[in-house]
Amino acid sequence: MATPIIMPKFGQMTEESTIQEWLKQEGDPVAKGDVLFTVETDKSVMEVESFEEGTLVKIAVKPGISVPVQSVVGFLGTPGEPVPEAAAQAPVQKITPAGPLPVPPAGPVQNPVAATAPAVLSAPIAPAAPVVFRISPRAKALARERVIDPAPIKGTGPGGRVLEKDVRAYLAKAGYDRLRISPAAKALAAKEEIDLLSVEAPEGRIGVADVERAVAEKPVAMSKMRQVIAQRLAASMATAPHWYCSVSVDMGEVIAARAALKAAGTAVSINDFISYASVAALKEFPAFNSTTDGKSVRWSSRVHLGVAVALEEGLVVPVIRNAGDMTLAEIGARAADLAAKARAGKLAPDEMSGSTFTISNLGMLEVENFAAIINLGEACILAVSSIVKQPVVRNDAIVIRPMMKMTVSSDHRLIDGAMAARFINAIKKRLEDTETWKSLI
Repeated sequence: MATPIIMPKFGQMTEESTIQEWLKQEGDPVAKGDVLFTVETDKSVMEVESFEEGTLVKIAVKPGISVPVQSVVGFLGTPGEPVPEAAAQAPVQKITPAGPLPVPPAGPVQNPVAATAPAVLSAPIAPAAPVVFRISPRAKALARERVIDPAPIKGTGPGGRVLEKDVRAYLAKAGYDRLRISPAAKALAAKEEIDLLSVEAPEGRIGVADVERAVAEKPVAMSKMRQVIAQRLAASMATAPHWYCSVSVDMGEVIAARAALKAAGTAVSINDFISYASVAALKEFPAFNSTTDGKSVRWSSRVHLGVAVALEEGLVVPVIRNAGDMTLAEIGARAADLAAKARAGKLAPDEMSGSTFTISNLGMLEVENFAAIINLGEACILAVSSIVKQPVVRNDAIVIRPMMKMTVSSDHRLIDGAMAARFINAIKKRLEDTETWKSLI
């Protein structure tokens, strides 16, 4: 009997994943440990290896398809071996761009089968009747020939069916025949499913450039990562009242200490110094290493430091676990390793979860100041800006110093403004303390 291939669960919060690419095709031999396919989760791209050997006899879920974890996505077996029909039909949802011009079917549209929901102790609510778009074959052919979307047309046929005369009346009212459409523009619009009536037509002319602008403005489906980022950040802003506090830090001592450590053979980044100082401040102010649901507070005895890494697909936050037990060099080495894995898409699920405090550093992007959104499940986040040489007053004299702004965003349900001010100043004090860094060199 064929062996089912199951979509694994990559993290505690992962409910579904999307197959990005099958690296084996139907009929290919598979050995134990071979990578079968790659999966786009809400945070990274993961490789899925085979625990069995055999032949890939069936791919049940194609690339670009999102399925719940533990769903069957394929089968291993021997060539020609039958595949269980029921098991091969995994509940899937295709992820496609939200194109503006889907061509409606000629017949009734069937509703997808809804997933079984848990029973509730209330009267069932009758589902709303589906909206069915009906269009005659001749009307559909005319709409396709004119490259328009027939969906807005009000039909006069039985049951609201759109007839050919309805399409012609719609075209006449919209002034379609007065448009001067180049053949190349019309062909491109048909290929890209662009409604020619939606294209801006200066002086009634539609050329290729006009259609290309419309193509560029077509809605594009967000990646799974960006969807999850959007959901979580929106939830954070909705549930946690953010309060912001900023300070300017003289980074001269850090820059000097970093240069001395580099000369001694230890490479650490500016962000590693900030991480080290933040961990020390978190030990002094444990409220910033906790979380609340508005009714209770959960304190964390260990510091699991999240360090935001920007990727083209979105933001990921690798976690340096037990950062409070690490030296500056250890924090630097672990941060560098996690950042490299993040950029290569090789982060494991447990390397991206469980953070208790996060640092978001945009210093490399010439940012004067910004405020970050708190990660769900944390009490605050530290935003770090660029180091800029500025005139400052020292001993009643104006001098040029390398200054950096930091902003802490804190959950005001748990942390008051005065406490946030003391916390961020504790980080500042450590960064500016000569003796702290001398002791590490």
